[in-house]
Amino acid sequence: MRDDSALGVMLARAAGEELLRVREVSGLEGRALGDAGDAAAQALLAGLLAEHRPGDAVLSEEAKDSAARLAADRVWIIDPLDGTREYSEGRADWAVHVALWEAGELVFGAVAIPGEDLVLDSSSVAAVPAGAPDAPVRLAVSRSRPPAVTEPVRAALNAELVPMGSAGVKIAAVVRGQVEAYVHAGGQYQWDSAAPVALARAAGLHTSRIDGSPLVYNGADPYLPDLVVCRPDLAGPILAAVAGERDGGTA
Repeated sequence: MRDDSALGVMLARAAGEELLRVREVSGLEGRALGDAGDAAAQALLAGLLAEHRPGDAVLSEEAKDSAARLAADRVWIIDPLDGTREYSEGRADWAVHVALWEAGELVFGAVAIPGEDLVLDSSSVAAVPAGAPDAPVRLAVSRSRPPAVTEPVRAALNAELVPMGSAGVKIAAVVRGQVEAYVHAGGQYQWDSAAPVALARAAGLHTSRIDGSPLVYNGADPYLPDLVVCRPDLAGPILAAVAGERDGGTA
């Protein structure tokens, strides 16, 4: 019997180890290092998937897309290096994403944070505990370019902004209880969120588009520009704040 969860964890960990190796031995820096890391992690993941799941389709940021995945029953959605800037700067807040979509749903997700020697996966993640009433709310935001939607959400929740790197790291931070919410509306793709969203769902968190509609994966257009990941009790206030901003014509 195939164990997709064990394979997914292995893939995420192996790609993370390869990225650390490239950063240590390549002698590259800046954009050249990021490009080399992207290429090395993509090659490793593609090779392992071809070896272990040759009949499955793959959607990856670093590979040419194929319409064949739209007729496939199983699709691996991967981001070999989420947070290329952070990786190339020698930081730890970057990730590797490995998700499995099957028959219309995400069924597995693993997020490796190699800089912390950590792999979180949907088959073993613990449920996020409910927040205490009136406890402070922390909102994960981009360290370089927070989207405009951040401010109305911050104001509605009286939240503390916590800057950090990649999307996977931000969603993992909600899962880990380091922040309570992550809201994005600045442009992303399916590979940016598939694995961390599968992880968040397994942890009992709310996940949706910023209009409250479901996040849908393996769509023909890989563009999936916005999302909300948060504790369930915060979903109503966050979606209301976003809706109010959009209705006001300023977002």
